[in-house]
Amino acid sequence: MEDNTAVSFANVGARYDNAREVLSDVSFNISAGSFYFLSGASGAGKTTLLRLIYQLHKPSRGQIKLFGRVTNEMTRDEIALLRHKMAIVFQEYSLLSHMSVFDNVALPLRVRGISESKIKKLVLKVLEWVGLAKYADVNPKTLSGGQQQRVSVARAIIIQPAILLADEPTGNLDDENASRLMELFVQMNKTFGTTIILATHSTKLMETYKFPVIHVENHHVNFITSKNSKTVETPATKKIWKGPKPQNYFTELSKQFDDIGNA
Repeated sequence: MEDNTAVSFANVGARYDNAREVLSDVSFNISAGSFYFLSGASGAGKTTLLRLIYQLHKPSRGQIKLFGRVTNEMTRDEIALLRHKMAIVFQEYSLLSHMSVFDNVALPLRVRGISESKIKKLVLKVLEWVGLAKYADVNPKTLSGGQQQRVSVARAIIIQPAILLADEPTGNLDDENASRLMELFVQMNKTFGTTIILATHSTKLMETYKFPVIHVENHHVNFITSKNSKTVETPATKKIWKGPKPQNYFTELSKQFDDIGNA
């Protein structure tokens, strides 16, 4: 039987230097195509959990599997290849101010050696999907916070990751931009089947989008599943969304990836 597990932790502990463990005895399996919120107080270990998944931090004990592969003894080159299947979005955008919006989004493709003709086609399509096509040539510093965050999302999804990690991506956004960003993530999950783990402090987001929650508290992790958990857009989202129908754009974007992959 084929294993559909994207992320697996078995008795994982994590610490920094010789301090007390930030996370202790963490065990869970996350299926491919799932969408989870990640909640917990500041300093509880949410970012550490994301860093462990993205392989930016090694566990002090226990075992982590990604896509069925044990990561503990992987070489740097093996981890680099594994990260090609993942993307991460930060609250602080992490955009390069000396590059245009286009070049920021194109960067992951250029690192992978994709031809410039394919890069141009993909980047413009992704920027169109996030509603920023007309800003392709501008410096990201001139954009609003919501626009900059959408650029960072575009850069993350350009590689069509199997796993997307988002560390408080809506923390600096107003309700409208937070909802618009959430809609992008929801459509990514629905259309590409991307496994998404999104850290947030927003009770409003978690109540609006009934996804299950990974809660970090007292160095441990608990899973909270709402009886009304679902993976579809809510009426509240539809009222706030002001851009083009994202499903249409993502469907076309998905086809674009397929066309370019077969070219």
